[in-house]
Amino acid sequence: MATTDRQATTLALAHALSAAERGLAVIPLSRTKLPALRSPHRDDPGATPCHGECGRLGHGVHDASTDPVRIRELFAAAPWATGYGIACGLPPHHLIGVDLDTKSSTDSSAALRELALRHLFTIPPTVVVLTPSGGRHLWLSGPPDVVVPNSAGRLAPGIDIRGAGGYLVGPGSRTRHGTYATAPGTAHLAPAVCPPALLRLLVPPPRAHRPAPPTAGGHGQGLVQFVLAAHEGQRNTRLFWAACRAYEDGIGPALVDPLVDAALNTGLSEREARATIASAARMTGHHP
Repeated sequence: MATTDRQATTLALAHALSAAERGLAVIPLSRTKLPALRSPHRDDPGATPCHGECGRLGHGVHDASTDPVRIRELFAAAPWATGYGIACGLPPHHLIGVDLDTKSSTDSSAALRELALRHLFTIPPTVVVLTPSGGRHLWLSGPPDVVVPNSAGRLAPGIDIRGAGGYLVGPGSRTRHGTYATAPGTAHLAPAVCPPALLRLLVPPPRAHRPAPPTAGGHGQGLVQFVLAAHEGQRNTRLFWAACRAYEDGIGPALVDPLVDAALNTGLSEREARATIASAARMTGHHP
């Protein structure tokens, strides 16, 4: 390994240990900003999901620790690491990262100011990390009983959120595109408490579940519940599968309205839901 790489790894470890002293759980990162340690299950596509229960290293953010002995072990296993990631959502800070990107054509800083004016909040003084591309990471602290999900562009174009299960590139990390650095005058600050109005924007509203109607017996209720449990990205797939099963079992016509109601409850439009059910009817040889 080149001397400069060894120096970068030594500096990254030092910065990571310093962050851990502040209660921030860390992992080693490569120059690509990805976790430096590869998954021990990468060659086993049939492996059940593992978050480190196997006891080996290489589970990404699930390896994150504030224990200096553990951190040294992680970096010793990844001598090519040139940076470190800070896990979000963990105690004591329950860190939330607001990533103001510069890659889009939208002015993300202006978008955040507009949101603040519209929803009546201000970002208090907090840690700000400058990225090599000219972006900024704002560190905020969330409440312990609220899970903030990761998102990209959902809050506004150019604004990404790092929450539970995500991580932020720590200041002092070296990447292919440059070094991350704390903005002047913010290194001594603790992550500021996330304004309640902003927190409400970051947390999706709870989904109200309707009880499954008794139509078409127990099997029909099971199919409706299957649709109700769908998350974004799988709603149409679950609805189509349930409708196919209903038509194959002879309860399709009786289950159309309950399935449409369930689909509406997951966020699909009535037009989209009925079109999906009609496709299932045709696929199974029935007339919608």
